[in-house]
Amino acid sequence: MDRAIIYVKGGDGGNGCASFRREKYVPRGGPNGGDGGRGGNVILETSEDITTLIDQVYSQQYVAERGQHGMGKLKNGRDGADRIVKVPIGTIVYDADTGELLADLNQPGMRLIAVRGGIGGKGNPHFKSSIFRAPHIAEKSEAGQERRLRLELKLIADVGLIGYPNVGKSTLISRCSAAKPKIAAYPFTTLSPNLGVVRLGPEQHFVLADMPGLIDGAHKGAGLGDTFLRHIERTKMLIHVVDIAALEERDPIHDYEQINEELRLYSPQLGKLHQVIALNKVDMPSSEEHLKRFRRYIGTRKVYPVSALTGEGVDTLMRTTYARLEKIRAREPKLEPQPKEISLDDEEPLEIHRVKDRFVVTGTRIRRAVQMTNLSDPEGVVMLHRKLQRMGVIRQLARMGAQEGHTVQIYDTEFDFQSDDS
Repeated sequence: MDRAIIYVKGGDGGNGCASFRREKYVPRGGPNGGDGGRGGNVILETSEDITTLIDQVYSQQYVAERGQHGMGKLKNGRDGADRIVKVPIGTIVYDADTGELLADLNQPGMRLIAVRGGIGGKGNPHFKSSIFRAPHIAEKSEAGQERRLRLELKLIADVGLIGYPNVGKSTLISRCSAAKPKIAAYPFTTLSPNLGVVRLGPEQHFVLADMPGLIDGAHKGAGLGDTFLRHIERTKMLIHVVDIAALEERDPIHDYEQINEELRLYSPQLGKLHQVIALNKVDMPSSEEHLKRFRRYIGTRKVYPVSALTGEGVDTLMRTTYARLEKIRAREPKLEPQPKEISLDDEEPLEIHRVKDRFVVTGTRIRRAVQMTNLSDPEGVVMLHRKLQRMGVIRQLARMGAQEGHTVQIYDTEFDFQSDDS
């Protein structure tokens, strides 16, 4: 379970309250409506206790709590609780509709604020003035953000095991680590990647990933193909396991060349990763002839004959792998630590477009102003007009040629234009 599409929505804010103080012997008590609470956010948080996206596959909607409405006696509404969604380390987050990469959650405890909750509306005391002593209006709440996300998991391992099915990758990882993968004598026994920690001594260890077997056309999705090829993109190097005994009646040299070709076709960068060549099943009688032929083919390059079944040569292979891994780590540039919390703030600037006699206005602030106004109340419409004046929208529309009676469209709402003078 390494892919999922989920719907996330921030909680709506709470509405502001329009109420007045009503007590005996206190005439004209004045407005005392409270503000609405803010809606909760939906937050993706990495957890070391989770290794798959199975929860997101079966539960695909995540909605945060809405804010409480404001109340009389200046009581503000409670903020909505955040919705925390636990995901495994190595989760990559995309916008499901646009395909845009939003975040790479590759560290423990990282948090991504995927969508924010809406802000709460203001109560009627905020609209009191020297000439507007008893406002009967209060703001509505803002709706929470919403979007569809595509989650993909890429395992985080130092070294990846690659090779055709049944070459002995699962036996090898079970021999050198505490991982216990399923092992059987038929293709595609391994249906999901397995991780194992290889410990060679104090402070000497690395994470080894056993990838499902690749076949011809894997980069196009053949077999288990690109479903699992992406898991080795994070690895720093590869152990290429070849069945040198040719028990499946395949040519070891052809297998070696074909797997490398599949890697290059899937990702040129993946094809350039350093490889340690492990020639497995040397305990079989048929291995001797193929081993000599493979050595002649590979030339001066070092190969490591091993038997994952008996353990022959495995310790040398793992120590060589660790030594080369340390050299690769030493050459890597020191990356700046990523922030532990990422926010997807997508504030839209104010924009006005003219289409014949229609003016289309967009922008986060203008959308919020319209959404939070009670347009069925004449006082609310006056209040919105004053907001548009303060934002400079009325003046900009007039400069673009808007005249009395022209249509102004702000998202789903249409208005007849009126100038500041009128």
